[in-house]
Amino acid sequence: MVTLDVRPQLLDALSALRDRVAAARFPLPLAGAPRARANRDELLAQLDDYLVPRLRDPEAPLLAVIGGSTGAGKSTLVNSLVGRQVSEAGVLRPTTRTPVLVCHPEDCHWFSGMRVLPRLARVRGDDPAEDPVPGRRGGMRGTRTGRGERKAGTTTQRALRIETAETLPRGLALIDAPDVDSLVAENRVLAAELVCAADVWIMVTTASRYADAVPWNMLRVAKQYDVTLVTVLDRVPHQVVNEVSRQYAALLTKAGLGDVPRFTVPELPESASGGGLLPATAVAPLREWLTRLAEDPAARGYAVARTARGVLDSLRTRMPELAGAAAAQYAAALRLTNAVDKAYDAEHTRVRGRIQAGAVLAGDALKRWRAYPLDCDPAELLDALCDSLTELLLCAVTAADERADETWRREPAAGAPGLLGDAPSDGGESAEHRIGMAVRRWRREIEEYAEDEVRELERAAAPDPEAVAALAVTALLGGRRARSSGERLAERIGPHGALRLRDRGSRLLTSLVDRVIGAERERRLSPLEALDVHAEPQAELIAALSVLQKER
Repeated sequence: MVTLDVRPQLLDALSALRDRVAAARFPLPLAGAPRARANRDELLAQLDDYLVPRLRDPEAPLLAVIGGSTGAGKSTLVNSLVGRQVSEAGVLRPTTRTPVLVCHPEDCHWFSGMRVLPRLARVRGDDPAEDPVPGRRGGMRGTRTGRGERKAGTTTQRALRIETAETLPRGLALIDAPDVDSLVAENRVLAAELVCAADVWIMVTTASRYADAVPWNMLRVAKQYDVTLVTVLDRVPHQVVNEVSRQYAALLTKAGLGDVPRFTVPELPESASGGGLLPATAVAPLREWLTRLAEDPAARGYAVARTARGVLDSLRTRMPELAGAAAAQYAAALRLTNAVDKAYDAEHTRVRGRIQAGAVLAGDALKRWRAYPLDCDPAELLDALCDSLTELLLCAVTAADERADETWRREPAAGAPGLLGDAPSDGGESAEHRIGMAVRRWRREIEEYAEDEVRELERAAAPDPEAVAALAVTALLGGRRARSSGERLAERIGPHGALRLRDRGSRLLTSLVDRVIGAERERRLSPLEALDVHAEPQAELIAALSVLQKER
């Protein structure tokens, strides 16, 4: 006999595992990322909507979800099992947009709260003011945006409509789910969530569609998770009932599902119209099976425990898959980061070499230096040198970005929004503006140091601090072409003062280059860092699974 383990330690381990799954992110567009995101969402739905609530309340009623393809007759089947219309059925597809849960009145308290399906608001079907079924009195409070959807302001919230029926046995609840192949993506997602929340999966297909891919995908998932499964072959013409049943049974056996309970519902006038109830005899075998499952403690316990244990057992493969996808995300993020680091490191080395070689003293800056001091004043020389330094740093940053982009374009992960193309800026500022501001701050610091050195002089005729700063900057940036600037500087403030000023300026220059290259590197990586891809999720997912396995 399969039994449920509801020890507090198991629930704690499961809650911790659930948090790790929820924290996993797969933002980079790798080949396996869509599947990983879908697996994570499906696993969260099963944990939140089914496994954790079921383990906490093992005595709660059985929840059987009736799912299937468009037009399979799910709503008509639910209405016929209950004995009255509780879910809209019709020829327009897709009919069921809002899931309907039907239970015995004494079981209503189990589902009126948020124990299961906490993301769905509750709507009581016995309140006329809130009844979304067309053709009945009243309507949902608020603005109706669709059957069973509430709209508050601009926010639409999905709802679960609760119906009660004394014709259902206590301990059993039925959910009429949206079509698993609905044209509306939200309906397909909701259908999958509802199926994952069930103790019993009742998969409905028809005589004309029993070999389609959609129902078989659901059957394969049910087999994978070892859930308590029932199949209903609906709308089978009398003249081919034996042949269709035989072929369907053969397909189930071939898929390893030969022992799954199978029920056949014949095609009747009520099926064709889509609005009536099937005769009680047409659904009597399925109703009797569900009643026995709900009322027999052994059968009920086995069904619940089998589905719960199937989900728990599936974690042995699903969690490593998520962990592997998380590892792939981190490896890709690391490759992207390394490409940027390599490009910026190369440009950083090149810039320092260019400064030491005097490459800044070129173009207009060299022209100004040659004209100094007769036809160029200190401020003009400083402006030209700072503009040339800004241009050198800007070229380095641009080259690093282009080099990184070239590598990133070969990486599928770089296809995430915001990673390629124009890099984000701070407050709308361009790289030229940011670098120019940093260089101007460096210039002001040199000028302040120059003023300090001039104040130290005891001579009455102290030199102009701006002229001293211009000579110091020229000596720092001009290389061999500016050797005379050092001699002129020593003549004005003395050899010791010139040495101190050049040492201070050199340290400031090194800090400037490091700061500019580092800041632009961080700016280049900021969109990637904002995706929050780290190494920890892989280990955390595996560790959470290990703890859960030990508690089991």
